[in-house]
Amino acid sequence: MPFSLLLPLMLAQGDPAGIASPYVSALPREIVEKKAAQDRKRREEAAQSVALPAPRSRAGCLGAVEADPARSAEVARQALADATGHERVRAGLCLGVALSDLGQWSDAREAFVNARDAAAGDDHPSRARLGAMAGNAALAAGQPGQALSLLGPAASDAQAANDTALTASIALDRARALVALNQPDEAAAALAQARAAEPDFAQAWLLSATLSRRQNKLIEAQAQIEKAAQLAPRDPEVGLEAGVIAMLSGKEEAARRSWTSVLAMAPQSDAAATAKQYLAQLSPDGQGARAAVKAAARP
Repeated sequence: MPFSLLLPLMLAQGDPAGIASPYVSALPREIVEKKAAQDRKRREEAAQSVALPAPRSRAGCLGAVEADPARSAEVARQALADATGHERVRAGLCLGVALSDLGQWSDAREAFVNARDAAAGDDHPSRARLGAMAGNAALAAGQPGQALSLLGPAASDAQAANDTALTASIALDRARALVALNQPDEAAAALAQARAAEPDFAQAWLLSATLSRRQNKLIEAQAQIEKAAQLAPRDPEVGLEAGVIAMLSGKEEAARRSWTSVLAMAPQSDAAATAKQYLAQLSPDGQGARAAVKAAARP
């Protein structure tokens, strides 16, 4: 089976079918779920940080998107019809946010691109945020190649703005796109860029560990998951992945401890449900869980 179809299982061993998400199924679950929330937060932050000289443009659509995205999209389109110059940035941003909430990803991508292009060439913070959102919309629309073409310039703008957090997040988005394009080595390089930009970015270490494990680089995976655990000791997904790596490395007791910790940390989570399945399969010689883990991790 192609790597791009198996990598979505990265932390989703035994992943239940039908996970609701705006992102295509060829993306890892832990990216799908966590990035969906992060992307929404990024859109909200951008709505407050993309500069506009006209205070009145802050009213109306942006304040109403969450309550009524359809109406907000209509208001934004009306605003765009009359907007000139930099006013088109916020109107386009507003339209993109509303269309994203409606799940109209291709139209949202176009709105974000138009808003980015309306920003001044030296307004690197706005261009970076809008470009990143356009790339996310392309990913959500199932267009990873197009996402890469948008995320490249966004990364350059983020670096020019000296925004290390956004630089790291964009690198993570690039990894998502590269995974979907079946380019695991390039995805690993993008994750390394994310770690370099933000060394305390726990999710980048977690996903790096998972990708390394999928590539049978268990020594690297172990070092990366240990770093993720240092940064996010209460994250159940980290505990679940740590157990998988330990089991594949022949360390059954370490795997048992990791999976047991997941049950204690987040007993109602999907990670706990999967950990419980693995623990139930642990036999005196550990073969049951080892077989299940290997089946999920098989490239």
